[in-house]
Amino acid sequence: MYNKALIIAVVIVVVVAFGLSLFIYTVSEIEQVVITQFGEYKKVVKDAGLHFKKPIIEKVNYLDKRILEWDGKPTQMPTLDKRYIWVDTFARWRIEDPLKFFRTVRNETSAHGRLDDIINSAVRNQMSNHPLIDAIRSSNRPMLMTVGIEGERAAELQKVEKGRNKITEQILAEAKVSALVLGIELVDIRIKRINYVEQVRRSAYERMIVERQRIAAKYRSEGEGKMMEIQGQKEQEEKQILSEAYKQAQEIMGKADAEAIKIYAEAYSKDPEFYSFLKTLESYEKNLEKTGTLILSTDSEYLKYLKSPGAASP
Repeated sequence: MYNKALIIAVVIVVVVAFGLSLFIYTVSEIEQVVITQFGEYKKVVKDAGLHFKKPIIEKVNYLDKRILEWDGKPTQMPTLDKRYIWVDTFARWRIEDPLKFFRTVRNETSAHGRLDDIINSAVRNQMSNHPLIDAIRSSNRPMLMTVGIEGERAAELQKVEKGRNKITEQILAEAKVSALVLGIELVDIRIKRINYVEQVRRSAYERMIVERQRIAAKYRSEGEGKMMEIQGQKEQEEKQILSEAYKQAQEIMGKADAEAIKIYAEAYSKDPEFYSFLKTLESYEKNLEKTGTLILSTDSEYLKYLKSPGAASP
């Protein structure tokens, strides 16, 4: 009996809940609603809370109230100076006029398709009216790396007239006008990335490699020149040091020879025979080698100190 009553109560609750769902609906803080009657617009509800509707004949169409994301695909396009590039952009948008949005695109999927055309068209128009330097730079601040950029590359570094930020503002302004027709407000548009098309990119990379190789060769040449200069200075300083050392050595040797001659002269003046004896011994040491042969007569004056050492004494 108890189970039967419980089942009946549950059925009544389900039926009541279903019946109420035909009469009421809820709107959250992040939603807005377009009420249609047999497919025709009746009203827009933006206030969050519980609301009533006519059952069956009125339909609730929920739309997002938040800022939504649009992320486009990279698109190929030319710049004013005929540089073919890929431009990748993204945007933020929201449903500003739910009725107009519902009548024109009805849902977010269709809205993204229409935004693809609107934003890509605006990006293409603005990029084709500005040179590449304006698309990739926002100001004329000095570049950190400009060494070795000559010729065609140097021509690319011309003065920035508007810059990327200004171009982005113009893209947003142009796209906003077309988006408002759909009941969409474009909050912001930004350029995510800009790159050359594949053919131009390969050519640019090859040119960059050649430039870096030329700069490297220049640095190597300058380094070798500096090395030769340092080596020349080193050799010059080495010769100067050796010359100065030789000069000092000769001066010292000259002073030593003069001092020796003076000492020899003083010794000779005091004892000429002793001086003669020393010089003769030095001569013996130089001339009478162990492996040599010297033939002299027995009465040679050269051998007087060997024959009778005492005879040479006074």
